[in-house]
Amino acid sequence: MKRDASRGASAVAKDDSSSGKAPSGSQTLFRGLDLLDVVADSGTIGLPALAQRLGLTRSTTHRLATALVERRLLSQTPREGYSLGSKLLELGYLAGQQMDLPRLARPHLERLWEELEDTVHLGVMEDDRAHYLDKLTGRRRINISSRVGDRQPIRSTGLGKALVLDETEERWRELYRKEGPRSAHGPDEEQWIAWMRDYAKRGVAYDLEENEDRIRCVAAPVRGPSGAIVAAISVSGAAQYMDDARMADLTETVRQCANAIGVELGWNEKRAPAKR
Repeated sequence: MKRDASRGASAVAKDDSSSGKAPSGSQTLFRGLDLLDVVADSGTIGLPALAQRLGLTRSTTHRLATALVERRLLSQTPREGYSLGSKLLELGYLAGQQMDLPRLARPHLERLWEELEDTVHLGVMEDDRAHYLDKLTGRRRINISSRVGDRQPIRSTGLGKALVLDETEERWRELYRKEGPRSAHGPDEEQWIAWMRDYAKRGVAYDLEENEDRIRCVAAPVRGPSGAIVAAISVSGAAQYMDDARMADLTETVRQCANAIGVELGWNEKRAPAKR
């Protein structure tokens, strides 16, 4: 539902009351959406400030707000102003119930796959493992053993690390130790924690041949409406195609794809959690 309220107010919701022209149905709809966006960004806001933000007269703003209050999309508190209404909680719950993450994410994953030709994964956290919900096999002649339905380790997969970037250091240590002794080519606990601190700051995670020999990946978290991580995506390929320089180049591309999926889920980057 997020739109640029300032742009909408100037380009779509320009007040016609002074000219005597009645706004069209679409203008009224867009004005209402702009109003909801302003309240969402501002918290509780009074009528004068709301009208100013929208670029509308107080009478027009009051008329729109009253209609939204009647539908419970807004709530009004005397002497304080307007805030989001309980109906939006109902709609958000229903949207969440009806939303199919793999179906919603698939077009974004396909565009990423078309651009990069590497293997692309989508996964979620389940029982302290990375549960793979979707996989698009790369065009290169490389066999990556993951399958849809697999539950892979958090510690050694890029996708798994991306799923826990917001966790505390204590939780990271718990997850590291839960997977037992490290492999011969895996990092020790202190090295892994240092990597996780860096990944959390950058909003991206890597697998440096930790899960499969000669396979590397770049992964990024997908955030839901609250800003919490709800899923992650990754791009995986053979180390010969995934040197350090290419992984650095892929970082922003993978992160942008994950963010685009998050926006579809209702994530608002303006209210993203502060980086560590």
